[in-house]
Amino acid sequence: MAPSLPEDLPWVEKYRPNKIKDLVYQQEAAQLLHSCLTCGNLPHCLFYGPPGTGKTSAALAFCKELFPPEIYRDRVLELNASDERGIKVVREKIKRFAQGSVSSAKFEGYLCPPFKIIILDEADAITPDAQTALRRTMEQFSRITRFFLLCNYVTRVIDPLASRCAKFRFRPLPIELQMDRLKYIVGQEGISISEELLRRLTRACNGDLRRAIMALESAHRLSRGNNITEEDIDSVSWRVPDEIIARIDSTCRKISSLGENTLHFSELRNMAMDFINNGYPVSEIMYQLCDALISASHLNKLQKSVIMIRFARAEKMLVDGSDELLVLLDIFGVLFQVYNEPENVEKLISLTRN
Repeated sequence: MAPSLPEDLPWVEKYRPNKIKDLVYQQEAAQLLHSCLTCGNLPHCLFYGPPGTGKTSAALAFCKELFPPEIYRDRVLELNASDERGIKVVREKIKRFAQGSVSSAKFEGYLCPPFKIIILDEADAITPDAQTALRRTMEQFSRITRFFLLCNYVTRVIDPLASRCAKFRFRPLPIELQMDRLKYIVGQEGISISEELLRRLTRACNGDLRRAIMALESAHRLSRGNNITEEDIDSVSWRVPDEIIARIDSTCRKISSLGENTLHFSELRNMAMDFINNGYPVSEIMYQLCDALISASHLNKLQKSVIMIRFARAEKMLVDGSDELLVLLDIFGVLFQVYNEPENVEKLISLTRN
């Protein structure tokens, strides 16, 4: 039986969509799931995209509309693959559930098709060997079991597994759609916050609605029921102060103009260590620095292109687990190189290839 929702649930669970029609912006996936609710058939599905865009909500909402609470736990298995990622889990827990028989009981108002559903969240964290074993399980029990594979990085899912699924990309939610949802929550909870601060919050969350809702709840707790302030929003959304971003750009420009490169690298290193020691997230520094440099008048289009390509590689290094200090120094080095030889087009282009 699906659990009832207590009043003290975190807001991300309390306001999670329970019906396919409540999903927004992911039209292709919603259309498929809606048609499956009508015809009673479902392919294996692979939902991929940034966090907080509705992948888990879509899968859970579909299951809640497909099966009644009385048999929900018998028909739906939800696993977080980042915690249970080894081949042992696939061979035992998943295979045991997948091969179990399905009852023919019918319930009024529910389609109850003759198959079960396994939801694997963060499927890109499953080891390659376990993914190979999972492929075999999908093939062997596809008649009575369907899979939802949910992940952030589809390239980390092996091709034989991805090819057996209908793939749907979940895109980052536009700010206005996030604003609409946050306004609904604000109205339900009776929170006092201006529209300007809500917009500031959504911009800081980069299309991640889950993160925005969690930050809104944290800001509400931090304000202790009073009006939410700009300081509250910046504290809970990990936003780096604007003066820090301005300091990075101005320091790199100043050092590049001095000429004695090796003598002033220590200033960049000390600045990077200062940011790390103060707990500023490198990913947020990078995102905000990108926003600031895109509109910068002292950079031409080629320089901006080089910076953005190198910043994308730095983000990939962060995702792969690289040391934050080294990534931050790499970012500073890119800015230094771009500012140091703005006229050397060939060198700027080579920066994107190395």
